[in-house]
Amino acid sequence: MFKFNKQSGQASKLLLVLAVVVLFAVIITFLVLKMAEKPPAPKPPDVTTIPIPVYEKQIGDIYFVFESSIDKGGVLKASEAINTQYSSQKDLVISNLGAKFIQVTIGAKNVGTMNTDKGSWEIENIVDSKNREFVPSTRANVKEWLPVQDLCGTLLKPAFDPTPCTQMYEVSKESTGLKVRVMAKKNVTGSGKDESFLIDLIVK
Repeated sequence: MFKFNKQSGQASKLLLVLAVVVLFAVIITFLVLKMAEKPPAPKPPDVTTIPIPVYEKQIGDIYFVFESSIDKGGVLKASEAINTQYSSQKDLVISNLGAKFIQVTIGAKNVGTMNTDKGSWEIENIVDSKNREFVPSTRANVKEWLPVQDLCGTLLKPAFDPTPCTQMYEVSKESTGLKVRVMAKKNVTGSGKDESFLIDLIVK
């Protein structure tokens, strides 16, 4: 009976030792595997994406391209008038001291295969960085400083040089990041609906 208990106690000790050895082996294996793991990739720094200016855009059969935008200040000077058919030219002073005149010219080219209809394209409002919109000045009010022939929206023949459309705008002096909206009608877009796009301006 005593011999049996002795052997039983030794067996228990052996099992206990084996359990400890197995436990240590599991712990060591876990630590080795943990050390072998690749460290987590560092979080990429926050990068502010700066939008790239766009100075040209094709909408259907119409290709629009920025040509010029000129800061005329608060006065359209009679000496700078280009439409000489008007004899009673005089300076035109903007009505609001916080505004200025900006003259914009955008070219439009027909990249399709057929003539476009008159009115198939337009140069619309100026939009600033705060989404404020400025409509073109009434042509009759600024006619002395615009080309004699109004070519905006005229018929475009295929593959001819871009036809310039010149508009005058009254824009806030606070406005920055100016863009102008160009629009093509559904008969030339190929999508069955009118489409528009904002082209960046370089104001000089």
